[in-house]
Amino acid sequence: MTIQRFDCGPRMSEMVVHKGAHNGTVYLCGQIADFEAMGGVTHDVTAQTRDVLRQIDVLLERAGTDKSRLLTATVYLADMAGFAAMNAAWDAWVDRANAPARATVEARLADPDLLVEIQVIAAL
Repeated sequence: MTIQRFDCGPRMSEMVVHKGAHNGTVYLCGQIADFEAMGGVTHDVTAQTRDVLRQIDVLLERAGTDKSRLLTATVYLADMAGFAAMNAAWDAWVDRANAPARATVEARLADPDLLVEIQVIAAL
């Protein structure tokens, strides 16, 4: 068994990969919009969700897996009024043949400009 931690900070790792003899699991911390990569702050839930999902794809690839192997996802929305807009981006991205278990909750996020945060767990 091995545990690898990626992009570790004083409070958390962005990604933790647990590998056993025959399988493994990837745990991503909550991913938020990268306003710099997006060209600045946008108050568009769909755009923020697309950016978060892009980042999830990058991290899963780095770990050696992809969205077809997602086990669970937790979506945090700053306001449930953005549920349909988030789902528009999610539905265009998710592998419908291998959709994960998912929960969506309204939560106060760390920055008032953030509208969505998504945390996932995937199999290797």
